[in-house]
Amino acid sequence: MTGLLSVRDLRVGFGQNPKANEVVKGVSFDLGPGETLGIVGESGSGKSVSALSINRLVDFGGGRITHGSIQLTRSDGTVLDVAKADEKTLLGIRGRDVGMIFQEPMTSLNPVHTVGAQIEEAFRLSKGLTGAQAHKATLDVLGRVRIPDAQSRLGYYPHQLSGGMRQRIMIAMALAASPRVLIADEPTTALDVTVQAQIMALLAELREETGMAMIFITHDIGLVAGIADRIMVMQNGVAVEQGETDGVLDNPQHDYTRHLLRAVPHFTSGKAVRDDGRRAEQQEPIVKVDNLVVRFPVGKAWFKPKGAIHAVDGVSFDLVPGETLAIVGESGCGKSTTARALLGLNSKTRGEIVTEAGRSVRPVQMVFQDPFASLNPRLNVEALLAEPAIANGQRRDDALRERMTFLLDRVGLPQDALTRYPHQFSGGQRQRLCIARALMLNPDVVVLDEAVSALDVSVQAKVLELLVDLQQEFGLAYLFISHDMAVVERIAHRIAVMFAGQIVELGEARAVLSDPQHSYTKRLIAAVPAIERRKQRFAVDMTQVPSLVRPPGFEPSPAQWREAGDDHRVRVEDTP
Repeated sequence: MTGLLSVRDLRVGFGQNPKANEVVKGVSFDLGPGETLGIVGESGSGKSVSALSINRLVDFGGGRITHGSIQLTRSDGTVLDVAKADEKTLLGIRGRDVGMIFQEPMTSLNPVHTVGAQIEEAFRLSKGLTGAQAHKATLDVLGRVRIPDAQSRLGYYPHQLSGGMRQRIMIAMALAASPRVLIADEPTTALDVTVQAQIMALLAELREETGMAMIFITHDIGLVAGIADRIMVMQNGVAVEQGETDGVLDNPQHDYTRHLLRAVPHFTSGKAVRDDGRRAEQQEPIVKVDNLVVRFPVGKAWFKPKGAIHAVDGVSFDLVPGETLAIVGESGCGKSTTARALLGLNSKTRGEIVTEAGRSVRPVQMVFQDPFASLNPRLNVEALLAEPAIANGQRRDDALRERMTFLLDRVGLPQDALTRYPHQFSGGQRQRLCIARALMLNPDVVVLDEAVSALDVSVQAKVLELLVDLQQEFGLAYLFISHDMAVVERIAHRIAVMFAGQIVELGEARAVLSDPQHSYTKRLIAAVPAIERRKQRFAVDMTQVPSLVRPPGFEPSPAQWREAGDDHRVRVEDTP
């Protein structure tokens, strides 16, 4: 063996009879020093199980390697078959030879210890460093992952950092042991597009600096295009295609690879915007939001707040029937707070929210990001769909049951679904249930808060088609909150770009995406990953989002706007 890692005919199963319940079925691949392998596929394809087998973390999830070999060349030149290694040997390779970055950093970090203490612990366990040595090494590694003001951030707890910063901390912990192979399991899925671009740029830089090899797992084939040397496509536990990145992307041989490439929404800078549903001049808005302000007090000093988080500051927009307004921006910019204020889930500090009730006494309904968390696992579908109607004073009668079966049919679910429970459906089917439940009261407006971001690309495409069909059939207005610009391009008629609690650009979708005017909008669009941009290299950006915590009594200066075209306005930026 001349490479760093050689996997041959890997088979992994679960349960009491793992050979009969295999989820990885004969996967083989090689990885050389400094090389990046992208493993792509949808949920259940076996990509994460294959990667977790390399350091045998799969054992802790009930998995067992039933066949095959995993030949790993260690730093001392010896070759270890990880598939046959005992637990004591495995403890020596985890972290040191094979590092790991997981998808959700908040659940991977200990919430009761500072990030500095957690990184120092990684150095103590992997290299035996303590005291001043561990402290210095921690500062050095924070610098390597481009965390500004590293000294003060050592005392932060995970909840005090943004998602992107937490993920950088996870990368720093993985780098503490100087691994020869780094496994990144969906490390950017939960991150906004600009933060995602920064993490991808950081990983690429670190690979060049350290010479480590990397296995990058994702369901987004467009994302992996910019970092992988080779791509392996997995379906139902089998590697259906693998090869050089350009070859797989430009000349895919397997039907499933072609299907994945078709399903991924390709960002086209406004060329794919919907042409239907242009707002007519005579249409009256179904929702009007005027100068919405939402603030949350922080800290106490003699029973008075020390200041306030200006989560939403002076936001104004309207929605007409049959229209989709997308709100885009980074985590913490205020987009979800705006939506929750619209539903009355957050109290507004001031401003006006006017909903013109048309078909329903409860004109605004919501579909959340995680369909499983949105559905009570103890209730069957009939009870789940009846719940909003009963809460609205309706009786559980034949008319209500007829409404349920009608909506199940419209969202593409069989009538026998009424007797089933949430765990008996796939992720895409559960999101369809959430959409049906939101429509039970025949609302005028549906708020979709990252409603398709947790879905695989092919399921995502079908749910987006469903949303468009339902909008055209029922004349629904959508407030669509997302960080995925390629998805936004395919569903939005108009776009509002939010930054630091304020709308900085608002207008017709094609105009905003093809001709962005505000510096933040330009940065947002430039960061969108795409297969066509695979050769583009992002530079690691140290720019920080300004703090939203303001002292008591602080009021921002009134917004100044300029017209950038028909139905396209841009907030005038402060000059430095």
